[in-house]
This record gives sequence, C-alpha cells and structure tokens, in this order.
Amino acid sequence: MSTKVSPGVENQVYHGGDMKVFSPLDTMRHSAAHIMASAVLEMFPDAKFAYGPPIENGFYYDFELPRSLTPEDFPEIEKRMRRLIESGEPFVREEISRERALEMFADQPYKVETINLLPENETISIYTVGPFTDLCRGPHVENSGRIGPVKLLSLAAAYWRGDENRPQLQRLYATAWPTQGELDEYLWRLEEARKRDHRKIGKDLDLFMVSEQVGGGLVLWLPKGATIRRELENFIVRAEQRAGYKHVYTPHIGKIDLYKTSGHWQHYRDSMYSPIEVEEEEYILRPMNCPHHIVAYKHGLHSYRELPIRLAELGTVYRYEKSGELTGMSRVRGFTINDAHIFCRPDQLREEFVRVVELIQELYHAVGFRDYVYRVSLRDPADTEKYVGGDEMWAVAEDAIRDALDSIGAEYVEAVGEAAFYGPKLDVMVRDVLGREFAASTNQVDLYLPEAFELEYVDADGSRKRPAMIHRAPIGSLERFFAFLTEQHAGAFPVWLSPVQAVVIPIADRHTEYAEEVAANLRGEDIRVEVDARSERMQHKIREAQLQKVPYMLVVGDREREAGAAAVRLRSGEDLKAQPISEVLRMITKDIKERR
Repeated sequence: MSTKVSPGVENQVYHGGDMKVFSPLDTMRHSAAHIMASAVLEMFPDAKFAYGPPIENGFYYDFELPRSLTPEDFPEIEKRMRRLIESGEPFVREEISRERALEMFADQPYKVETINLLPENETISIYTVGPFTDLCRGPHVENSGRIGPVKLLSLAAAYWRGDENRPQLQRLYATAWPTQGELDEYLWRLEEARKRDHRKIGKDLDLFMVSEQVGGGLVLWLPKGATIRRELENFIVRAEQRAGYKHVYTPHIGKIDLYKTSGHWQHYRDSMYSPIEVEEEEYILRPMNCPHHIVAYKHGLHSYRELPIRLAELGTVYRYEKSGELTGMSRVRGFTINDAHIFCRPDQLREEFVRVVELIQELYHAVGFRDYVYRVSLRDPADTEKYVGGDEMWAVAEDAIRDALDSIGAEYVEAVGEAAFYGPKLDVMVRDVLGREFAASTNQVDLYLPEAFELEYVDADGSRKRPAMIHRAPIGSLERFFAFLTEQHAGAFPVWLSPVQAVVIPIADRHTEYAEEVAANLRGEDIRVEVDARSERMQHKIREAQLQKVPYMLVVGDREREAGAAAVRLRSGEDLKAQPISEVLRMITKDIKERR
C-alpha cells in the first residue's frame, strides 16, 4: 500500500526555488525564523540577511554580519526574540511591485539578487512583524504570540546559494515547538543524539579514525572496528550465498569510456574524481560498481535457463565530496558498498525484487533495526530531461517495484522526482534517535543500462532478448551503515558484533592463571575474549569494561577457581552471580547464535 510523500518546505521562502506546502508546525517555525532575524537585526543594524526556511525539527537564518556570532550571543538573541513573541505583533502581508521591492531592499544585496531572479509574472509579497520586514511568500502565523517556545542551537558557515564561489554567510540554527514539554523532549533527544554520535563513540571505543595525513573522508578501520566490519561482511556474504548470489571481485578503476557508456560520466561527473592518464588512456576511480558487473555478465552468452544471474561484491568506490560536507563515517570519499546486480528476464522482475526486500528484512532483523520505512523514488513526469529512457521503460520499472511491495503487503510512500537518472529505486529509510530518516539501502530497477551495454540472453525460441537489471545494496555503504549502527546501539553492539564479547577479570594476581584458562575455553568456542590482568582494583576493571561496552564481564577469584566457575556481570550492570564455565559458554554462544 502506498502513500505520497509530503513535499519538503525549505524552498517556500524566496530563494530561487519552487513554492512548497507548509504544515502548521513548519509555518510556526518559519515565523520564528523571521523573529530571529528581527532580533539579530536589532543587535547588528548593518546586517545583511539572506533567507530563513523551516527545516526538519527547526529552522535557520543566514546572515552576513560585522563579526562572527558565538554561542555566548544566544541568550541575548533569545531574550529579544521572547520580547517580540510576547508582544503578540501581527504578521502583516503586502503585495508590492518589483520596483518597490528593489527600492525597499536596496541595501540588502541578497534580497536584491533574489528579486531579480524572480519570474516576471511572479507576485512579490512582503511580511512585516514588529520592526522587521522581509521578502517572503509566507505563510505565517496570525501573530507572534502564536509562536511556541524557541531555543537557539548552533552556528555554521554556509555559502550563498550553496555556491562555494559566492560569499560565506553565518547560519544560525534554532528550534521551536508548540509547548515547553515538547521542546524539553526534543532537547533531551538532541542531547541523547550527541552522546550517541558515532564520531565520539568511535574515538572512545577505538573503532576507526580519519587522518589528514591520509586524506579527508578516507576511513582507517582500527582493529575493533575492523572486527565488527568483518562480522558484518561474513554475515552478508553467507546470507547472499544462501539467496543464490555469486561473488566477484572487480577493479577499483576503469577506463573513462566505460562510464560514458553507462551515462555516469554525463550525469554524475561532479561526484567523480578527475581522470587518471595511463599510457595515453584515461581511467577513472570508480564511483559505482555496476559497469564492472555488467562487463562480467557479458563474459559469456547466457541462456534464459541460467537467469537470474546474481553477481555480488563488497565493492569499494570513490566519490568526490566537498571537504565541508565530510562527516565521520556517514559522509566519506571512499567507501565499500554491499553491492549486487541481478540480471533476469522481465517476467522474473517482481519475484526477484521480492527476494531483495526479504533479504533486507533478514539483515535488518539481525542487526536490531526495527524502525524503518520503504520509499519508492519515481521519475518526475513533468521534468523528464534529467532522466534517460522513454515513458514505457519507466512505467514497467516503476510498476515492478510497486507490484513486488504490494505482493508482500509492505507499506511504502512514493517520492516523485527522487529516482536515479536511469531508473526508479526503493530506498529503505531508517530513523535515528531524533526521528530523522536516512536512506540506509538503495535498490533500483534498471531497463536502461542493459540497452546501453547491449546485454543479451538467448530465449527459449533461440532469439536474443534484453535482460532486465536490478541494482541492490541492502545495507548501502558499510561506512554509513556502521555509523548508524553505532548510534542506534550507542556503541553497545549486539553480542555477535561486539569486538570484545567477554573480558575475564582476575581479582588478584594469583588468579591470572585461572583467568587465562577460562579465556582459552571461550576462545575454543570462537568467542572474542580478553583477560584484564592489570594491577588495578576489580571494580575499576569492571567499570572500564562497562565503558567499553563489553557484553560479559567474568570475575574470577579463589571460590570461582575451586568451583570451575566465573561470577558473571553484564554491561547493563546486572549481576548474574557465579555460574559454571559450561553455563557461561552456553549463555554467550546462545546470544551470538541468536544474534540478540
């Protein structure tokens, strides 16, 4: 069952975008953005202001100011905002001529540029609240008293119109909610998100690092993080083998003509690295794996009886991201995709896409993801120039995704205009602790690339036919998935993924030998275990193991040695008392096997 995605709201204000629809909460936040701009203008009468849209969970406004703002300025700005909110000033709308608008905002260069970019037949409107007048389409609340509690959050730099060659402005982020209780709840969730930030946890637990000596956006997996990655990879490969995939390895670079044939060079060039010249030929660091897999498919001529052919690879790709956009593991320049390409007959499309969704569900259950939704990204029929292929091709591909989801009763939303240039896609949107959605998995139906590469199979009657193609990546990039996984579990990974699954803690030096015996028993069952034989107090060792998110702490002393046991404590703080080593083994291996 499908529903339509509510359009975004950021382009509602005048800044060269289309007009979108506001929700009541968006309307209140957009109004709060005007209040914030008024407060900043009171403090800096010479400020140049750009625009201030509502965004998910808040709003922002971009300014050019005589000095840099700091968090120390927030209380004063909030005080001025509250004063204007409490005054209950009306938001007054007025339609004006282009000439009057240019005159009113003559000393505001960003407004002047915006006005000059508006279509000739555009109705130009302004809104005034108290002393502040802004160029704006609206809508707004009736008066400032309708704005709920506000809180300034952070500062960032932002280029005018997102162009790094244009002036850099100061972006002031804030949030507003209908009630104080809702604001307090959001601020609590925001603090919880900070605690769960994968960059902080990655540093605390020694999971990964990024070094400027190596290069921005290029991740170094440290031993503990590499252990988690290896477990994920092993699980994925085994699951894919059970599902009939065959694994390949393909090069990290390819000739530029490969990407011209696929269309990526024409449509994706800004995200690709510059060509590398090798013996008078140009090569590209691959931004995706599909052209290589297509060439692997063409290695031989296939019969209709062989299809579907499912080629999978944990393939590393490279994409050019601006340095200001790089974020830990969630936005990087080199990453590994849990990639596969399915070549099938057109009549197999629905069944194969169902199998893709079922594999996604299996993987997400194993890592503890429960809160996710399906989004079907479609071509925009009103703007077909940015897509390849004709109407019939797109209709077949889009219907294949819908039919697959409908056949298993999966609910989904549709997002018009979000398709890839060569085909529609299914994005699996997972929610973080703040309720924000991220595309963790992207899966596409593609009838274009088989045509572009002249792929064929021999049908039952001996004729040559074009196969259909499915691009699928159940967990997307390992790096981004790892970042989200870390934040979802706050570093307390499921036992099967934990880099250290148990630590044995001898109470005194004389118990170290027995601790090593216990550890050897656990290692014999492939449990990842360490012995903490440092000359520290037992409670200190337990506390440190808890901070390192180790699932099991096994404390051993005289009584445990005599009984062939260990006192079991969990990272949650629960004390299970002394347990025979055989029972300890049973508990841990059961957790690992059941992926708890």
